[in-house]
Amino acid sequence: MVLSHLGPWLGFSKTQPPHPLLLHTCAHTPCLGRWNQQHENLEKLNMQAILDATASQGEPIQELLVTHGKIPTLVEELIAVEMWKQKVFPVLCRLEDFKPQNTFPIYMVLHHEASIINLLETAFFHKEVCESAEDTILDLVDYCHRKLTLLVAQSGHGGPPEEEESQYGTPMQELQKQAELMEFEIALKALSVLRYITDCVDRWAVLLSMGPAVEGWEPGPVASAHLSIPVPSLSLSTLSRMLSTHNLPCLLVELLEHSPWSRQEGGKLQQFESGRWQTVFPSEQQKLSKLDGQVWIALYNLLLSPEARARYCLTSFARGQLLKLRAFLTDTLLDQLPNLADLQGFLAHLALTEAQPPKKDLVLEQIPEIWERLERENRGKWQAIAKHQLRHVFSPSEQELRLQARRWAETYRLDVLEAVAPEQPRCAYCNAEASKRCSRCQNEWYCCRECQVKHWEKHGKACVPAAQDDRAK
Repeated sequence: MVLSHLGPWLGFSKTQPPHPLLLHTCAHTPCLGRWNQQHENLEKLNMQAILDATASQGEPIQELLVTHGKIPTLVEELIAVEMWKQKVFPVLCRLEDFKPQNTFPIYMVLHHEASIINLLETAFFHKEVCESAEDTILDLVDYCHRKLTLLVAQSGHGGPPEEEESQYGTPMQELQKQAELMEFEIALKALSVLRYITDCVDRWAVLLSMGPAVEGWEPGPVASAHLSIPVPSLSLSTLSRMLSTHNLPCLLVELLEHSPWSRQEGGKLQQFESGRWQTVFPSEQQKLSKLDGQVWIALYNLLLSPEARARYCLTSFARGQLLKLRAFLTDTLLDQLPNLADLQGFLAHLALTEAQPPKKDLVLEQIPEIWERLERENRGKWQAIAKHQLRHVFSPSEQELRLQARRWAETYRLDVLEAVAPEQPRCAYCNAEASKRCSRCQNEWYCCRECQVKHWEKHGKACVPAAQDDRAK
């Protein structure tokens, strides 16, 4: 089954990845069919990878992607969809003839990016995948940086919209709200991918050949214990990209400060998990969230790795930003992540040292090329791509739409989606474990009939239109 889903990817040349179908200027119906088939297979791979990881059945998907050199292909496709969203989609929406009766085909294109980043998140948990990305690891680092920068910039605007709070305007207005929520979730996945990339910094071999970057500081016993096992190291160009070009440690500090995945709503703390905002009970508010943990581990890797510390210039700005971390390093946090005691020691010593002047060394390094290449190949063609896709991709006949809807329904079977779900569904009203689903829209879960009745005043606004939309599809 795995090979049947991976088949379309195996036909691509390792050294010459395919031109992304979304950026074709000669898109036609067969091209749309190929793209739909490609997305279906990718989504099945994605679900199978999650099932394998959840059931601890080994990682055949990850092994096949590495063996056949398909990680670079996934990275290129990811960036191509991102470029389509930024360059083609806005032009498409401004076209006078763009009046879609059904936005489902557009939604699936937007969802394609989420599928790819989710598959990469699952795969990059394994360090050998980072090495198999080859030069595209630079492009992936840039992609993650763009997503996290946008996440920080939007953190003061209350986070993504709630689907339930939608007023159900035009189909395009609804699509825009869904796209905003999806973009938020994609950024959170990018954070996890970036953290896994930082895991690949070699913290062992370099320790034998160079001293610590902050004079007088040495790693404590916890860090030393972790330095005994070598792992694949990142290239110097990748390290330079993360530390000098993008200054990721300072960006991660901003993420901790703003914590865009947490908010106060009606006097209650909520955190964004499993695709929705969930209330955190007082007894669990001191528990470290998964996303906060990802940020702390990435900071630990970038600041305590000898190779990274040797290349990170602790200017007055960087020093000031990093010292903000001391306020977050409480005893409760250290109990949950004991390794951070070494980070606390590093910051204590950093507070006593002088800032370093900016480095002026001339460094020759690789630069990411996918975004620049795709933009160069399609410069001046965005209008033509949008017009052609309007006629041949996003204006399907009713028969074509019904056929594709049946294919998607088979791909996203409820029994498969429930098996992929990372945890037991939660009641939409009281957040307890739920076993009953709204029979009309199939979107909300409840622990009992009483909670469903109490929640209907809020859920009813979304339930009826959602059920009608499903029937229309």
